[in-house]
Amino acid sequence: MVDLDKLSGRAPVPPPCRACGDDTTLPFEFRMAFQPIVDARDRSIFGYEALVRTPEGGGAAEVIAQVQPDQLYRFDQACRVRAIETAARLGLRQRLSINFFPNAVYEPATCIRLTLAAAQTYGFPTEHLIFETAESEQMQDRAHLMRIFRDYRSRGFLTAIDDFGAGYAGLGLLADFQPDLLKLDIALVRGVDRDAPRSAIVRGMVQIARALGCTLLAEGVETVEEYRHLRALGVPLYQGYLFGRPLLESLGTMSSAAWDALD
Repeated sequence: MVDLDKLSGRAPVPPPCRACGDDTTLPFEFRMAFQPIVDARDRSIFGYEALVRTPEGGGAAEVIAQVQPDQLYRFDQACRVRAIETAARLGLRQRLSINFFPNAVYEPATCIRLTLAAAQTYGFPTEHLIFETAESEQMQDRAHLMRIFRDYRSRGFLTAIDDFGAGYAGLGLLADFQPDLLKLDIALVRGVDRDAPRSAIVRGMVQIARALGCTLLAEGVETVEEYRHLRALGVPLYQGYLFGRPLLESLGTMSSAAWDALD
């Protein structure tokens, strides 16, 4: 595991709060997989989302199930550092999207210190970082999430609301804060080419995103038909098995031939 305590003194940020000084160690190991986010407008790789995995490549749910409530802060911090360290080692030059747990962030200005230290240590540009709400997190304190997002934006990070259209990630949240990226929930994407209500909702979201200055990202895209329909509706960014599965400590790419097959 990355030594969080060694990193904690390397970034010029405010003194840590009591929770940041917690020396709880995680009794399990994990690694990172990376899934590409593609930009259909210029056929480029926009970035990669870092996804937690077991050492053998098991899914995120298997890892998160091992996290005890009193370990959430340490786990959140370890995931950030591991994502940055692995991305830098792989030579990632695009944006890196990291899921964070809002309930694990006690004070944005102090809890960001390990992230800044990791970026400095491993030579990863902070302006390439995207922070998105973890899809497993149920955020009860919306005002707290807004404080985190605004602090992160002031530091030059991009922000993203994940699973938009499901659970807590709804229009009320969007009215309070307009992220750089708005990730459409997979429930809206699945079968959108055959479902008039879903298509109408996505069409409306395209217009809302444009009006608010957000960039829409469709996640969980699996079929050519879904992609072509969403593209016709005006969605620019995509993530899903159609464009690449998460690869354990590896970066996937898309060839011109693969793009030609989609278009």
